[in-house]
Amino acid sequence: FQVRPRNPHGLGALPAPAAMASPAVSPDSSSHEALSSVNSAPACSPTSDSENLSPDELELLAKLEEQNRLLEADSKSMRSMNGSRRNSGSSLVSSSSASSNLSHLEEDTWILWGRIVNEWDEWRKKKEKLLKELIRKGIPHHFRAIVWQLLCSATDMPVKNQYSELLKMSSPCEKLIRRDIARTYPEHEFFKGQDSLGQEVLFNVMKAYSLVDREVGYCQGSAFIVGLLLMQMPEEEAFCVFVRLMQEYRLRELFKPSMAELGLCIYQFEYMLQEQLPELNIHFRSQSFLTSMYASSWFLTLFLTTFPLPVATRVFDIFMYEGLEIVFRVGMALLQFNQAELVQLDMEGMSQYFQKVIPHQFDSCPDKLILRAFQVKYNPKKMKR
Repeated sequence: FQVRPRNPHGLGALPAPAAMASPAVSPDSSSHEALSSVNSAPACSPTSDSENLSPDELELLAKLEEQNRLLEADSKSMRSMNGSRRNSGSSLVSSSSASSNLSHLEEDTWILWGRIVNEWDEWRKKKEKLLKELIRKGIPHHFRAIVWQLLCSATDMPVKNQYSELLKMSSPCEKLIRRDIARTYPEHEFFKGQDSLGQEVLFNVMKAYSLVDREVGYCQGSAFIVGLLLMQMPEEEAFCVFVRLMQEYRLRELFKPSMAELGLCIYQFEYMLQEQLPELNIHFRSQSFLTSMYASSWFLTLFLTTFPLPVATRVFDIFMYEGLEIVFRVGMALLQFNQAELVQLDMEGMSQYFQKVIPHQFDSCPDKLILRAFQVKYNPKKMKR
């Protein structure tokens, strides 16, 4: 459960992904039962700042909220992830469009996101506020591949042309990568089996990155991020997105052998905990329950080893647009939501609670988690200081 440095290039075993509690077919399939405490929770509601939008935009957000509920209830339409991801020319947008029973809301969403993709520069410059709201609502799974690439400016990277040559080279990290591949989404259909396409392309991307960034090389937690990308897009595109995430999103600093950036994130998170939840902070200290014992994997895998994939992917959507701030927000939201129960438990009880209870609290309504996260007080200037 606790992440420990294993060697200069890797980490100790990360907790098994919560998504693996039952076989997953796609990041958007919703097959997990929620806890009774969540079943009695109020209905999902908009994420934030909606009062500043125009009536037309508010109507659009309401439609998207209803669309999210329909998609979560209809896992049959989410089984497009089992196909091959090898061909760079394949398009998730086109290959997934065969669904014959699109509702009006789904059609509205397709039209909207198709327009956003085609008019990307204008949306980023002139409609940034609405775009942020839409992303917080969740990017439709058909569009994630292209939208994620657009969000991190990975659509036309020179390093893509080097990918095939990198695969012909040998990496000193190959044995470590091979050893850990089977631990990454072990129950997901795409990655099941030693000779599966998923394991093959995951190895390829991790090996290629270890060659372009020899200082970082390979770190176990990063495979979960690459694995999620490979569920959405071909390996060359996944490689480019991962390179951009490492370069521009603080991830490279997190995965450096010294792990100094992870220490900084833990320190910043402890500051928020001490300031906003002092009673829980005192209890953690009295039980010697260190922040690194539960939060390290949050930062290193962006909750991909914490939540089932439908919930974790919603957090990842926001991370792609807003960066690591969402990890702090979601982490604090989880502690706020569970403070009353945690202060009653000893160290062993809290460890079990973090592993077995917390991951599935928002299965039925990811929006509730997102809403709570954006109610968390977060001061960028104070965090930087």
